[in-house]
Amino acid sequence: MNTGPAKAGWRFRQPSVIPGFGLTLGFSLAYLTLIILIPLSGLVWRSAALGWTDFWAIAVDRRTLNALKISFGTAFIAAAVNVVFGTIVAWVLVRYRFPGRRIADAMVDLPFALPTAVAGIALTSLYAPNGWIGQLLMPLGIKVAYTPLGIVIALVFIGLPFVVRTVQPIMEEIDKEVEEAAATLGANRFQIITRVLFPGLAPAIITGFSLAFARGVGEYGSVIFIAGNLPFKSEIAPLLIVIRLEEYNYEAATAIAAIMLALSFVMLLVVNLAQTWSRKRYG
Repeated sequence: MNTGPAKAGWRFRQPSVIPGFGLTLGFSLAYLTLIILIPLSGLVWRSAALGWTDFWAIAVDRRTLNALKISFGTAFIAAAVNVVFGTIVAWVLVRYRFPGRRIADAMVDLPFALPTAVAGIALTSLYAPNGWIGQLLMPLGIKVAYTPLGIVIALVFIGLPFVVRTVQPIMEEIDKEVEEAAATLGANRFQIITRVLFPGLAPAIITGFSLAFARGVGEYGSVIFIAGNLPFKSEIAPLLIVIRLEEYNYEAATAIAAIMLALSFVMLLVVNLAQTWSRKRYG
């Protein structure tokens, strides 16, 4: 009789002192199926009823391609901008103590609480040609409202909290003594940022980018006001879906939605792979 230790191998789950694994797993799978899988499956099923020829015709339509390009392009740019400035904001809130710090920290969450339509109206009134900021930019030849630039600004506004709130807790765990030790060993500020701070912050930064990007792709309320909704210029994909629904063209609406779903899944898969790689590399 073999009384030696059991061989290590793959297990469906690790032993735990907390009971209820089967019940909680079943509830989780049922909940995800009802809330996510069934609606998405219905979307794919409805678009598949079109047939490959009709679906491809809608997918390669010039207006559809332009709307998808604007939605994904502006969301990517806004998420990249938020990665830079959101990390700086998190750095200031964590590393410095100054009057009004708590107010500034609370203001970061304002886009979460503010209705997106209100944000869109406020941004449009500011950046319109006769707005407070827009009228200062017009003599310089810079038009923000009713252009893709306005869409980027709206997406930066609603995406900033995702980066700040993702990076901030990780930055709080990095001890200041680590930076001071690197400085005493002769490292300059650039080396401290790239070799000491960035490796620990990289997974959080990638997570914040993916959250801001995902929110920007599907954003509707804060964009339609400042975008101007001009076909082939500032029309976003979610708005085009609404237009097709108002035209009772449900097949085209579901086809565009299915294309957005597929592209979003691919983009998030790439981001998650990059996040996994960064965690393996930097720990």
